[in-house]
Amino acid sequence: MKDRTRGGTRWRRFAVVMVPGVAASAAVGVAVAQGALAASFSVSGQQFKVQAGKMVGEDFVQYGALDQNSKGAHPVAVVGVNHATINNLCQSVVVPVPGIGDVSMVLKAGDKEAVDAKQLYIDAEALKADAVFEDIDIGVSVDDTLKGKGAGKGPGPHAGDKYVPGSFAQQARRVTFTDAKQRAWATTAGTFTLKGLKMKVGFGKDECFKDSELD
Repeated sequence: MKDRTRGGTRWRRFAVVMVPGVAASAAVGVAVAQGALAASFSVSGQQFKVQAGKMVGEDFVQYGALDQNSKGAHPVAVVGVNHATINNLCQSVVVPVPGIGDVSMVLKAGDKEAVDAKQLYIDAEALKADAVFEDIDIGVSVDDTLKGKGAGKGPGPHAGDKYVPGSFAQQARRVTFTDAKQRAWATTAGTFTLKGLKMKVGFGKDECFKDSELD
């Protein structure tokens, strides 16, 4: 299926358009289980949460892949953009420490001046947002999403990611996420500029949002 829309395409929840991507991630999981594909990315044993008031991304791609840790492989939907500006960014991680309990770290930035990121990739397990896609293609081959390569519009798959060649992907010239919440295993960027960065570490569970807000 390929759907070209000139102008803006709106979904109340980004989860609607993520469904095919999650299915693609499941297919990658089957390939790994059968020994046909190695997991792509080594991650810690803790997921983390990211919340953004608004994120505007230029040259967008999304596809299925796997992250790996000591507990096994985790299917993810990778979201990549060539350039992004992010307002009101919050990132939190909770680490259970034996004999002590939960220890939380919370990072915040972008309340006055937007966070700027280039070559940004997010390995998300769950994502919810209001979204607007401009010039979107749904159902393209992940191999054909690199801007400048044929009809490619995005940054293409992240270097080192292992995915099923020719598998499902979607791309867009521009994407805007509002009130975005995501649970992720990894984030990578060529550059990540955070002015006004604030960090705090403390005992107990302190997160950007609750799991129930992703339902």
